[in-house]
Amino acid sequence: MLAAAQRLRRSSEFAVAIRNGRRSGRGTVVVHLLVDEPAQASEARAGFVVSKAVGNAVVRNKVRRRLRHLVQARLADLPAGAALVVRALPASATASSETLGADLDSALTAARSPRRRR
Repeated sequence: MLAAAQRLRRSSEFAVAIRNGRRSGRGTVVVHLLVDEPAQASEARAGFVVSKAVGNAVVRNKVRRRLRHLVQARLADLPAGAALVVRALPASATASSETLGADLDSALTAARSPRRRR
């Protein structure tokens, strides 16, 4: 379970992270990562979006619990003040924990890397 200080709670916090953060998608998850300025830095926080497209309430809660467990281990690696929104895709309902973890790691790495010039 994530501590209260590590969770995004308000819809406005989710909206800011989704609008202004870097997005990276993989087969089972889409990650939005917003890194704040160090002046406002607190610990990194995370939030989860699991829509009805993933499955019924039991499946959605199971996916949310699995993602929460995976993110908890990776939250310390994020910079202070970062806001992370993890959106589960329908494929996450049947994916193994190893697949979810690999997709999450890959998406976080891509979201943290500098942008390429066009």
